[in-house]
Amino acid sequence: MYDWDDTPELNITPLVDIMLVLLAILMITTPAMVYQEKIVLPDGSKSSIVKKLPELEIRITKDRKVYIQKDMFLLKEFADNFTLIKKRFSPNSIVYIKADENLKYRDVMQVLKSVKEAGFTKVSLETNG
Repeated sequence: MYDWDDTPELNITPLVDIMLVLLAILMITTPAMVYQEKIVLPDGSKSSIVKKLPELEIRITKDRKVYIQKDMFLLKEFADNFTLIKKRFSPNSIVYIKADENLKYRDVMQVLKSVKEAGFTKVSLETNG
């Protein structure tokens, strides 16, 4: 006859096996899923024209001469002369400094410092790369 005081034992091994298989499937398929939201961008203003900022090119040769357009300055006199001619250029101009690779670092930094002190903020050193 059946004894009501016995506690039944629950075998959870098959349940654990099924859960591990489902977990493995989830772990394999989740990285392959790509969620992509549909985004509708607003139309931009077609009437505004973006103005290109003026550019200023400063070239420094290996014999320590600095050229700005058609003007030529010696490197030691550049700082003083640049403060005099900076009025010809907009302070929002993009300044490109092209220096010969044989120059000393100090010489290039002297020109960079002079340009920054004159109020130009968009200054770049240009390379061949």
